[in-house]
Amino acid sequence: MSSIFSKIIAGEIPAYKVAEDERFLAFLDIYPLAKGHLLVIPKKETDYIFDIESEEFMALWQFTQLVAKAMDKVFDCDRIGVAVIGLEVPHAHIHLVPLKNMTNINFEKPKLKFSPEEFEKIAQKIRRAV
Repeated sequence: MSSIFSKIIAGEIPAYKVAEDERFLAFLDIYPLAKGHLLVIPKKETDYIFDIESEEFMALWQFTQLVAKAMDKVFDCDRIGVAVIGLEVPHAHIHLVPLKNMTNINFEKPKLKFSPEEFEKIAQKIRRAV
């Protein structure tokens, strides 16, 4: 079953990519909770994150750490928050959210809106820091 993330990986749907290698991709969430909120995904389609093979699971977290450290350099935040929920898209993904406080990672709050130009500026800042 092909998810929206698989279509992003295949280039069928555009995304504001910030980091990529042969196995993983990080891109901005188009419905962000905070400026810089992004998703890290494995390119191999797996619905449930805990079904990923151990070696790839650990590599996914190493890639995620690389991206989070770049985000730390770019955003004025206290932490980069991490969430793995996995209910909205049937493709394992990790949310990384710049945090000033706990409400920044409340998925029930209204999402922010940015223009395509603003999204691209945010993505460029992270890309440069990776």
